[in-house]
Amino acid sequence: MRFNDRNRMALDAIIRYPLRTAMLLVATAIGVAAVLLLTSLGEGARRYITSEFQSIGTNLLIVIPGKFEVSGAGIAGALGGSPRDLTLDDAVAIAKSRYIDKIAPLVPGQATASFGRLERDITVFGTSRAALEIRGWEIGRGRFLPELDLDTAAPVCVIGQVVADELFRDRDPIGQWLELGDRRFRVIGIMGTTGIAGGQDVNETVFIPVASAMQLFNTERVFRVLVQATTPDVMEKARQDIIETVKERHYGHDDVTVIKQDAILASFNVIFGAVTAALAGIAAISLLVAGTLIMNVMLVAVSQRTEEIGLFKAVGGKRRQITWLFLTEAAFLSFLGALVGLVVGLVAVRVLRAAYPTIDFAAPDWAIALALLIAVGSGIAFGIMPARRAAALDPVNALAGR
Repeated sequence: MRFNDRNRMALDAIIRYPLRTAMLLVATAIGVAAVLLLTSLGEGARRYITSEFQSIGTNLLIVIPGKFEVSGAGIAGALGGSPRDLTLDDAVAIAKSRYIDKIAPLVPGQATASFGRLERDITVFGTSRAALEIRGWEIGRGRFLPELDLDTAAPVCVIGQVVADELFRDRDPIGQWLELGDRRFRVIGIMGTTGIAGGQDVNETVFIPVASAMQLFNTERVFRVLVQATTPDVMEKARQDIIETVKERHYGHDDVTVIKQDAILASFNVIFGAVTAALAGIAAISLLVAGTLIMNVMLVAVSQRTEEIGLFKAVGGKRRQITWLFLTEAAFLSFLGALVGLVVGLVAVRVLRAAYPTIDFAAPDWAIALALLIAVGSGIAFGIMPARRAAALDPVNALAGR
């Protein structure tokens, strides 16, 4: 039997039994679409987290009080104590390193913001002017925090767009006095950056000088210090300088953790890569179920086509030819089902993108190739048993319908 003849006979068999064909196509398509959809969720989460960290800034180092290892337990925690707090003086000392370009201490908190008769609970971030560049924010109107010494408080603030809309309504916020807790701050700017940027909802945040935030929240503790190295090449040197500087100021205690941005991204890539692979494996199980269905349906098909098989053998058809005929039919069914699933999966991913435009959902290329390979491979593998059973039929009994 020629190759083209075998393909034509397999396609004729597929067309002659539309209900059976449709059932097998749907089963395979669901499996392939599930692989694409689930892996796009994992890949979308990975891309979202990566973009969030990249939006914080470039050449970034994050200084955190306490010594944290992989287990999450610090030295001070292991000794039963607590790490010494980071202070503004620590931040000033860190900034003196020749490998460091800018620093931005962070002092976050919650306060009641009010203007006139309107008020709401709001997130307040104490920081420095350098945060604007380090975190890649933009100013919509006015200006950002003034260039001040870190220990200098000033009654000025910059507000997010939601804060401006909800508290000031139709009035121009620039120049107005906003009450935060028991203190008043003059609005000097409105953020242009909208949405989530670097893990912070800029729309619903008020920014004030770091020293003002420490007075407002009655604290001397700095939550984090964002550090921008001069160039990517000196990131490790800047990190070592920070550790040594803080260690010297904390009486020889190594109680600070300095995290490089690329290390965070690498960790998240590994984690979400594993999650995406696990999701692909879970979804691939449905392809094996589809392969089992192909096997069972084709076993039934063999019993329905015994006379056809007997006639084929009676005119000289060989067992090998019958085996290849049924395997070709199984391959066509699984391949067509995989193509349908590919189209359905890509459409579903587009729907996800439209529903959640902030997340870049996309099935990885390896997931698409793997789904197609498993679909076709399982179809052929599970088609071997029906093909062998058809080839083993006795021609006389098969012609008699037995």
